[in-house]
Amino acid sequence: MPEGDTIFRTAKTLTKALVGHTVVGFDTRVGQIRALGPQRLVGQTIERVEPRGKHLLIWFAPSDLVLHTHMRMSGSWHVYRAGERWRKPEHLARAVVTVDGWVAVCFSAPVCRLLSRAQLERDPSVAALGPDALDEETDLSEAGRRLQQRGDWTIGEALLDQRVLAGVGNVYKSEVLFIHRVDPWTPVAEVPGEVRDQLLATAERLLKDNVRDGAVARTTTPPGTSTGRLFVYGRARRPCARCATPIRRARQGEQARLTYWCPRCQGPGP
Repeated sequence: MPEGDTIFRTAKTLTKALVGHTVVGFDTRVGQIRALGPQRLVGQTIERVEPRGKHLLIWFAPSDLVLHTHMRMSGSWHVYRAGERWRKPEHLARAVVTVDGWVAVCFSAPVCRLLSRAQLERDPSVAALGPDALDEETDLSEAGRRLQQRGDWTIGEALLDQRVLAGVGNVYKSEVLFIHRVDPWTPVAEVPGEVRDQLLATAERLLKDNVRDGAVARTTTPPGTSTGRLFVYGRARRPCARCATPIRRARQGEQARLTYWCPRCQGPGP
Protein backbone atom coordinates (compact mmCIF):
# COMPACT_ATOMS: atom_id res chain seq x y z
CA MET A 1 0.00 0.00 0.00
CA PRO A 2 1.46 3.43 -0.89
CA GLU A 3 2.38 5.33 2.25
CA GLY A 4 2.20 9.04 2.93
CA ASP A 5 5.47 9.88 1.22
CA THR A 6 4.45 8.07 -1.98
CA ILE A 7 1.09 9.87 -2.08
CA PHE A 8 2.85 13.19 -1.42
CA ARG A 9 5.21 12.64 -4.37
CA THR A 10 2.28 11.53 -6.55
CA ALA A 11 0.41 14.72 -5.68
CA LYS A 12 3.48 16.76 -6.56
CA THR A 13 3.74 15.07 -9.97
CA LEU A 14 0.03 15.55 -10.66
CA THR A 15 0.26 19.18 -9.58
CA LYS A 16 2.95 19.93 -12.15
CA ALA A 17 0.94 18.33 -14.96
CA LEU A 18 -2.61 19.37 -14.07
CA VAL A 19 -2.99 22.34 -11.75
CA GLY A 20 -4.12 25.52 -13.44
CA HIS A 21 -5.14 23.68 -16.61
CA THR A 22 -8.61 23.30 -18.07
CA VAL A 23 -10.05 19.79 -18.25
CA VAL A 24 -10.54 18.82 -21.91
CA GLY A 25 -11.54 15.23 -21.23
CA PHE A 26 -12.67 13.05 -18.35
CA ASP A 27 -13.39 9.33 -18.64
CA THR A 28 -14.22 6.79 -15.97
CA ARG A 29 -15.39 3.22 -15.44
CA VAL A 30 -16.64 3.98 -11.93
CA GLY A 31 -20.42 3.73 -11.64
CA GLN A 32 -20.70 6.34 -8.88
CA ILE A 33 -18.91 8.94 -11.02
CA ARG A 34 -20.73 8.00 -14.23
CA ALA A 35 -24.07 8.47 -12.48
CA LEU A 36 -23.11 12.06 -11.69
CA GLY A 37 -22.35 12.93 -15.31
CA PRO A 38 -18.55 13.25 -15.38
CA GLN A 39 -18.70 15.42 -18.51
CA ARG A 40 -19.64 18.25 -16.15
CA LEU A 41 -15.92 18.41 -15.31
CA VAL A 42 -14.92 19.22 -18.89
CA GLY A 43 -14.21 22.94 -19.10
CA GLN A 44 -13.48 23.25 -15.40
CA THR A 45 -10.07 24.15 -14.00
CA ILE A 46 -8.01 21.87 -11.82
CA GLU A 47 -7.51 24.05 -8.78
CA ARG A 48 -5.15 21.91 -6.71
CA VAL A 49 -4.03 18.37 -5.92
CA GLU A 50 -3.96 17.64 -2.21
CA PRO A 51 -2.45 14.70 -0.33
CA ARG A 52 -4.06 13.86 3.01
CA GLY A 53 -2.26 10.97 4.62
CA LYS A 54 -2.81 8.10 2.17
CA HIS A 55 -5.72 9.87 0.41
CA LEU A 56 -5.29 11.91 -2.76
CA LEU A 57 -7.71 14.70 -3.67
CA ILE A 58 -8.02 16.51 -7.01
CA TRP A 59 -10.12 19.68 -6.72
CA PHE A 60 -12.07 21.23 -9.60
CA ALA A 61 -13.20 24.86 -9.92
CA PRO A 62 -15.65 26.50 -9.98
CA SER A 63 -17.77 23.47 -9.00
CA ASP A 64 -15.73 22.73 -5.83
CA LEU A 65 -16.04 19.03 -6.62
CA VAL A 66 -13.23 16.69 -5.63
CA LEU A 67 -11.98 13.43 -7.10
CA HIS A 68 -11.13 11.33 -4.05
CA THR A 69 -8.84 8.34 -4.54
CA HIS A 70 -7.20 5.88 -2.17
CA MET A 71 -4.72 3.40 -3.59
CA ARG A 72 -4.89 0.68 -0.91
CA MET A 73 -2.85 -2.31 -2.11
CA SER A 74 -3.45 -2.11 -5.85
CA GLY A 75 -3.90 1.47 -7.08
CA SER A 76 -1.57 3.97 -8.70
CA TRP A 77 -1.63 7.24 -10.62
CA HIS A 78 0.33 7.62 -13.86
CA VAL A 79 1.02 10.79 -15.84
CA TYR A 80 1.63 10.63 -19.59
CA ARG A 81 2.37 13.08 -22.35
CA ALA A 82 -0.48 13.37 -24.83
CA GLY A 83 -0.23 10.43 -27.20
CA GLU A 84 2.26 8.50 -25.04
CA ARG A 85 1.65 4.77 -24.67
CA TRP A 86 0.25 3.73 -21.29
CA ARG A 87 2.26 1.31 -19.19
CA LYS A 88 -0.84 -0.52 -17.95
CA PRO A 89 -3.90 -1.90 -19.78
CA GLU A 90 -6.74 0.50 -20.53
CA HIS A 91 -9.31 -1.71 -18.78
CA LEU A 92 -7.58 -1.07 -15.44
CA ALA A 93 -8.16 2.68 -15.71
CA ARG A 94 -10.60 3.94 -13.08
CA ALA A 95 -10.41 7.61 -14.05
CA VAL A 96 -8.68 9.46 -16.88
CA VAL A 97 -8.17 13.23 -16.60
CA THR A 98 -6.99 14.98 -19.77
CA VAL A 99 -5.65 18.52 -20.03
CA ASP A 100 -3.73 20.20 -22.82
CA GLY A 101 -0.56 18.14 -23.30
CA TRP A 102 -1.06 15.70 -20.41
CA VAL A 103 -3.14 12.68 -19.42
CA ALA A 104 -3.41 11.52 -15.79
CA VAL A 105 -4.67 7.97 -15.29
CA CYS A 106 -5.75 6.37 -12.03
CA PHE A 107 -5.25 2.61 -12.32
CA SER A 108 -6.95 -0.01 -10.13
CA ALA A 109 -7.64 2.22 -7.12
CA PRO A 110 -10.32 0.58 -4.92
CA VAL A 111 -11.54 4.03 -3.84
CA CYS A 112 -12.32 6.44 -6.68
CA ARG A 113 -15.22 8.85 -6.07
CA LEU A 114 -16.46 12.27 -7.10
CA LEU A 115 -17.68 14.22 -4.08
CA SER A 116 -18.76 17.68 -3.04
CA ARG A 117 -16.76 19.46 -0.36
CA ALA A 118 -19.54 18.82 2.16
CA GLN A 119 -19.61 15.11 1.33
CA LEU A 120 -15.84 14.85 1.74
CA GLU A 121 -15.88 16.64 5.07
CA ARG A 122 -18.54 14.23 6.35
CA ASP A 123 -16.77 11.13 5.09
CA PRO A 124 -15.45 9.21 8.14
CA SER A 125 -12.36 7.89 6.35
CA VAL A 126 -11.16 11.46 5.79
CA ALA A 127 -12.78 13.41 8.63
CA ALA A 128 -11.31 11.12 11.30
CA LEU A 129 -7.72 11.34 10.06
CA GLY A 130 -5.12 12.25 12.63
CA PRO A 131 -2.49 14.96 12.14
CA ASP A 132 -0.70 14.54 8.82
CA ALA A 133 2.95 13.56 9.19
CA LEU A 134 3.75 15.59 6.07
CA ASP A 135 2.11 18.86 7.08
CA GLU A 136 4.55 21.73 7.40
CA GLU A 137 3.81 21.84 11.13
CA THR A 138 2.61 18.41 12.23
CA ASP A 139 0.73 18.43 15.54
CA LEU A 140 2.63 15.63 17.26
CA SER A 141 1.10 16.47 20.63
CA GLU A 142 -2.35 15.64 19.24
CA ALA A 143 -0.97 12.48 17.62
CA GLY A 144 0.51 11.53 21.00
CA ARG A 145 -2.83 12.06 22.70
CA ARG A 146 -4.56 9.83 20.16
CA LEU A 147 -1.89 7.17 20.51
CA GLN A 148 -2.25 7.15 24.30
CA GLN A 149 -6.01 6.57 23.94
CA ARG A 150 -5.27 3.22 22.29
CA GLY A 151 -3.70 1.78 25.41
CA ASP A 152 -4.88 -1.79 24.89
CA TRP A 153 -3.79 -1.92 21.24
CA THR A 154 -0.40 -3.30 20.30
CA ILE A 155 1.98 -0.50 19.37
CA GLY A 156 2.40 -1.97 15.88
CA GLU A 157 -1.33 -1.80 15.19
CA ALA A 158 -1.70 1.66 16.73
CA LEU A 159 1.04 3.21 14.60
CA LEU A 160 -0.81 2.02 11.49
CA ASP A 161 -4.08 3.63 12.58
CA GLN A 162 -4.48 6.68 10.33
CA ARG A 163 -6.52 8.36 13.07
CA VAL A 164 -3.28 8.66 15.08
CA LEU A 165 -0.70 10.00 12.60
CA ALA A 166 -1.83 10.02 8.99
CA GLY A 167 0.65 8.79 6.42
CA VAL A 168 2.43 6.11 8.46
CA GLY A 169 2.25 2.72 6.77
CA ASN A 170 3.67 -0.73 7.20
CA VAL A 171 7.22 0.17 6.17
CA TYR A 172 7.58 3.06 8.58
CA LYS A 173 5.82 1.19 11.38
CA SER A 174 8.37 -1.63 11.26
CA GLU A 175 11.36 0.66 10.77
CA VAL A 176 10.48 3.11 13.53
CA LEU A 177 9.88 0.35 16.06
CA PHE A 178 13.26 -1.18 15.19
CA ILE A 179 15.07 2.15 15.51
CA HIS A 180 13.69 2.59 19.03
CA ARG A 181 14.04 -1.10 20.01
CA VAL A 182 10.33 -1.61 20.71
CA ASP A 183 8.63 -5.01 20.33
CA PRO A 184 5.73 -4.43 17.89
CA TRP A 185 3.42 -6.58 20.04
CA THR A 186 3.88 -4.44 23.17
CA PRO A 187 0.58 -2.87 24.34
CA VAL A 188 0.60 0.90 23.89
CA ALA A 189 0.00 1.40 27.61
CA GLU A 190 3.24 -0.44 28.36
CA VAL A 191 5.35 1.77 26.11
CA PRO A 192 6.71 4.72 28.15
CA GLY A 193 5.28 8.09 27.16
CA GLU A 194 8.64 9.49 26.12
CA VAL A 195 9.21 6.48 23.86
CA ARG A 196 5.79 6.91 22.24
CA ASP A 197 6.70 10.54 21.55
CA GLN A 198 10.01 9.44 20.02
CA LEU A 199 8.26 6.92 17.77
CA LEU A 200 5.94 9.59 16.39
CA ALA A 201 8.73 12.13 15.96
CA THR A 202 10.91 9.63 14.12
CA ALA A 203 8.04 8.60 11.84
CA GLU A 204 7.43 12.27 10.99
CA ARG A 205 11.12 12.92 10.33
CA LEU A 206 11.57 9.88 8.10
CA LEU A 207 8.50 10.64 6.03
CA LYS A 208 9.59 14.24 5.54
CA ASP A 209 13.16 13.22 4.73
CA ASN A 210 11.85 10.99 1.97
CA VAL A 211 9.91 13.73 0.18
CA ARG A 212 12.61 16.39 0.25
CA ASP A 213 13.99 17.55 -3.08
CA GLY A 214 16.69 15.12 -4.14
CA ALA A 215 15.27 12.11 -2.29
CA VAL A 216 15.25 9.30 -4.84
CA ALA A 217 14.23 6.23 -2.81
CA ARG A 218 12.59 5.39 0.48
CA THR A 219 15.26 4.95 3.13
CA THR A 220 15.45 4.87 6.91
CA THR A 221 19.17 4.16 7.21
CA PRO A 222 22.08 6.62 7.22
CA PRO A 223 24.38 6.63 4.18
CA GLY A 224 26.99 3.87 4.28
CA THR A 225 25.11 1.47 6.54
CA SER A 226 25.23 -2.22 5.70
CA THR A 227 21.47 -2.48 5.08
CA GLY A 228 21.51 0.05 2.25
CA ARG A 229 17.98 1.45 2.59
CA LEU A 230 15.84 -0.23 5.23
CA PHE A 231 16.74 -1.84 8.53
CA VAL A 232 14.10 -4.58 8.80
CA TYR A 233 11.21 -4.19 6.36
CA GLY A 234 11.36 -6.83 3.63
CA ARG A 235 14.47 -8.39 5.20
CA ALA A 236 13.03 -11.54 6.79
CA ARG A 237 15.72 -14.11 7.64
CA ARG A 238 18.49 -11.66 6.77
CA PRO A 239 20.89 -10.55 9.55
CA CYS A 240 20.01 -7.62 11.77
CA ALA A 241 22.28 -4.62 11.12
CA ARG A 242 22.90 -4.31 14.89
CA CYS A 243 23.30 -7.84 16.16
CA ALA A 244 23.23 -10.16 13.11
CA THR A 245 20.21 -12.08 14.46
CA PRO A 246 17.91 -13.11 11.58
CA ILE A 247 15.04 -10.68 11.10
CA ARG A 248 11.61 -12.20 11.67
CA ARG A 249 8.22 -11.40 10.21
CA ALA A 250 4.65 -12.23 11.23
CA ARG A 251 1.16 -11.01 10.47
CA GLN A 252 -0.31 -8.64 13.00
CA GLY A 253 -3.75 -7.27 13.80
CA GLU A 254 -7.16 -7.67 12.21
CA GLN A 255 -5.82 -6.69 8.81
CA ALA A 256 -3.00 -9.25 9.12
CA ARG A 257 -0.35 -6.80 7.96
CA LEU A 258 3.21 -8.13 7.88
CA THR A 259 5.45 -6.85 10.65
CA TYR A 260 9.25 -7.18 10.54
CA TRP A 261 11.39 -7.04 13.68
CA CYS A 262 14.58 -8.26 15.32
CA PRO A 263 13.80 -10.74 18.13
CA ARG A 264 17.02 -9.84 19.96
CA CYS A 265 17.03 -6.04 19.64
CA GLN A 266 13.27 -5.60 20.12
CA GLY A 267 11.78 -8.65 21.81
CA PRO A 268 10.27 -12.03 21.04
CA GLY A 269 7.16 -10.78 19.26
CA PRO A 270 3.88 -12.72 19.27
